[in-house]
Amino acid sequence: MSTVSSPLGTRLVASVNLARGGQRRALRTRLETLVATLSGEPAPDDARALLRLLEELLADADRSSVWLALAVLRAELPLAADVVRVARDITLDGPLHALAPYLTPSRNPLHRGRGLREVEVVTGEVLVDLEHTSHTALATGIQRVARQAAVRWDRDHDIALVGWTWDDRSLRRLDADERRTGLHGASHVELRPGGDSRVLVPWRCTYLLPELATEAPRTQRLLALAEYSGSRTGVIGFDCVPLSSGETVGEGMGSAFAGIMAAVRHMDRVATISHAAAREYEGWRMMLAGVGLPGPRIAPVVLPVEAQRPSEAALDSARTRFLTDVLPLVLCVGSHEPRKNHLAVLHAAELAWRSGAQFNLVFVGGNSWNSDAFTRRLRELQDAGRTVESVSALSDDLLWAGYALARCVLFPSLNEGFGLPVAEAIATGTPVVTSRFGSMQEIAQHGGALLVDPRDEHELADALVSLVTDDDVHASVARAGASAPTRTWDEYAADLWAFLVEHRDPA
Repeated sequence: MSTVSSPLGTRLVASVNLARGGQRRALRTRLETLVATLSGEPAPDDARALLRLLEELLADADRSSVWLALAVLRAELPLAADVVRVARDITLDGPLHALAPYLTPSRNPLHRGRGLREVEVVTGEVLVDLEHTSHTALATGIQRVARQAAVRWDRDHDIALVGWTWDDRSLRRLDADERRTGLHGASHVELRPGGDSRVLVPWRCTYLLPELATEAPRTQRLLALAEYSGSRTGVIGFDCVPLSSGETVGEGMGSAFAGIMAAVRHMDRVATISHAAAREYEGWRMMLAGVGLPGPRIAPVVLPVEAQRPSEAALDSARTRFLTDVLPLVLCVGSHEPRKNHLAVLHAAELAWRSGAQFNLVFVGGNSWNSDAFTRRLRELQDAGRTVESVSALSDDLLWAGYALARCVLFPSLNEGFGLPVAEAIATGTPVVTSRFGSMQEIAQHGGALLVDPRDEHELADALVSLVTDDDVHASVARAGASAPTRTWDEYAADLWAFLVEHRDPA
């Protein structure tokens, strides 16, 4: 029986009256959007008829419909617990009673901005979430993968690039500057005031996450989106380092990673960047049997190995910058976080120098959490006259020039989802010293690298000395790397789209 004619219904009719105030007008518009989306027909003009139809549409307390109702009426994506609570309230007291708090404008002045928002329900589109990537010019591994995939999807398909509001509670379309940074890394972009006045609610569409989400409000809402929005959902799986090597990640990352994995367990597909990463994710999925969930379909869509030819200007600059005409250049690329094992590299380098080997060791990458010990040891070696330095960043052109001119590249990481420097150095024809397990062994399986135990600095030093001082060993390793298969970013983006959007498994 309808409660529209009850005292509660009468109050709600008044609250959605178009004639009274900006928040009420915005609420009425959102209510019409909700009813039109659920019914597939234009919403009625009469407020009483509008609420009566809402009652009918939500009478069965379907949780997907409840999720949509909360997302549209509140102008922010709901939490799973709120969806369950409101659905239960509907079964007990009916839709109008359960939704009454969301059908009345908030009196809290802090909620006024949200109360005035426009809501766009997106159906049938492919949404690509570039929240982090669209606000930074950094080109670390994750941002690079996200950009290389997104720029090709934007070229080849009809997609919507999206980010989040300042409070990480609602999706919105990226503006022109954010699009430029998200696709090309042009510059750092701040979220502008008013940029969240129009928000998106994905409903039976496709949502893709090609970067890592760590903010709790965002991941909690992604969980409910994946479970209740009726949308296809897919994510790039980079690694499970916070699970398998928790001691090597920063404080708080473990809980943040648990948050995104709680959402991923309800998603449809995970495209991992290597076979090694796929094994990690498969191990995690097996644990979901303990909570009665099947988890997502997981498959490796392996990152490409595509060398970039540096410009002559970059080669000349690198020769001068890194003294390659004076000493062999040894590169070590990556941020100075513990799992990159850069303290072991410094120790192995000192062993190599003491054995008589001569080379210039250059680290390319910024400081990260717990990098103080690396910085101190680096300074000690510099004070002792060792030819070693660290540069926080290089342009792509100069980095590729460094790869081309280097005698070898060191990458003895303790855990990697892929290890782009290994692949890039081998593709350039430069021998690598890297770890004999995980994705690094996978990348080097066709040749181009000496594999070592990264926890054994003496073995690492021996491999470094061999490549720096023995021309025959160097030539043999470089020759073997020339036979490694190549794969382009175009191929990667196409395979990723086929798996995540078209639900076709990799060949």
